[in-house]
Amino acid sequence: MYEENHLARAISMASDGRHDATFLIDGRSGKTTSYGVFWANAERMAAALVGMGLQPGDRVAVQTPKEPAMLELYVGTVLAGGVFLPLNTAYTADEIGYFLGDAAPRVFVCDPEKVEALTQVAQHAGVAHVQTLGAGEDGNLVKMRDAQPAGFKAVPRDPLDLAAILYTSGTTGRSKGAMLTHRALASNSQTLRDYWRFTEKDVLIHALPIFHTHGLFVATNVTLMAGGSAIFLPAFDAEAIIEVMPNATALMGVPTFYTRLLKDPRLADASKNMRLFVSGSAPLLAETHDRWREITGHAILERYGMTETNMNTSNPYYGDRRAGTVGLPLPGVEVKVCDPDSGETLPDGDIGVLEVRGENVFAGYWQMPEKTAEELREDGWFITGDLAMMDATGYVTIVGRSKDLIITGGFNVYPKEVEGVIDDLPGIVESAVIGVPHEDFGEAVVAIVVAQPGVSVDEAAIMDGVGRSLAKFKQPKRVIVVDELPRNTMGKVQKNVLRKTYADILKA
Repeated sequence: MYEENHLARAISMASDGRHDATFLIDGRSGKTTSYGVFWANAERMAAALVGMGLQPGDRVAVQTPKEPAMLELYVGTVLAGGVFLPLNTAYTADEIGYFLGDAAPRVFVCDPEKVEALTQVAQHAGVAHVQTLGAGEDGNLVKMRDAQPAGFKAVPRDPLDLAAILYTSGTTGRSKGAMLTHRALASNSQTLRDYWRFTEKDVLIHALPIFHTHGLFVATNVTLMAGGSAIFLPAFDAEAIIEVMPNATALMGVPTFYTRLLKDPRLADASKNMRLFVSGSAPLLAETHDRWREITGHAILERYGMTETNMNTSNPYYGDRRAGTVGLPLPGVEVKVCDPDSGETLPDGDIGVLEVRGENVFAGYWQMPEKTAEELREDGWFITGDLAMMDATGYVTIVGRSKDLIITGGFNVYPKEVEGVIDDLPGIVESAVIGVPHEDFGEAVVAIVVAQPGVSVDEAAIMDGVGRSLAKFKQPKRVIVVDELPRNTMGKVQKNVLRKTYADILKA
């Protein structure tokens, strides 16, 4: 269909000749969008972009609500030879200013409700065109799309040409733009389609944001590449998911999806038609895994990926889905655990820094050659910064981020080990363990704990429980009880926020 455009060809092949097949189902209204309409609209989006002067390799930055037209814009950008740059809808005008200044897009598409403030930001960054796309597909971009003829001829793009830039979350220092090639996105989606057994018969519940790898390049691309359908929800809504679940076969989510769905007494009946539940973007508690299996009869499939690499590992479709692990390396992806200082591969069972290599790995950081050289080796291995261990059977367990490692009195403490012990104590929902400054030890261990509703948690009891399981240097100096842990939009606990909040907790 789009023979000379690598990614467009890959994601369109399954629907070629199936123009009447359903691609999107609006989870609110039930309105359907066929593949024929979707691709025609994507072509019109491409024509509109080219009409604005978009050249191959130009960036299209987007901060809009989750709507089908945003997916059309993504695919239209690919067809036009551009580089898609989705931005978190929570970013402020100042943050948007950084991204626009750094990426220098030709086109910026934003919510009509924010256009006045963001136009000034875009003009300051030298953006040539500002267009709007809002909730309900309001805004001038849809009008521009509809004014174009169908039948746009895709701009040729090779496997190593850029298809997208995704900025890392920037929890420490300057956000980095991960450059993702046509090959990286196409190869990873094909691997996941086959590994997770997606076909044209699948109906995926799509409740993830589409400014992030999980919702855009996993959920959307896999559905397109399988020729399946997606029930499109604007955001996570437990009530809405339970209602549509009997008509679906798969759900991709973050752990928060599953903990909240477990509270609905209709879950067991609603999930009878489902074949697959996938979780990622943050660690899934073993308790959630076990409870889900007990109620639905399904084992949640946990996987591991990054902005820079898409997906690297997955628990198997057939076989042992081990709670607490992120499974095995995906076909075509090499994984090793290395000594952080020497770079030497460590024996099975040892904790080190995870490195990955494969066609899924990004091409480097946008306009940051020095940072790229630090993290992407010349032989193709990417240093993830995640601490992990791999057992003799190949299953990978993520222990934490290297920046989260606590060094207290010269001893290394891996937060996940301490969190595992605390989470197993009575009355505890979850915990986050951080290092804070300490005048004697350099850093000291502090635990931030969330208790079950209505349960009174005693700090001394937690300290006593931990003391029975862990060496003294691993034990928290303080335990703080909170209502909830701070998280980003993908459900990851923001330990940088906790470290800042409790930096002075042990000072006299």
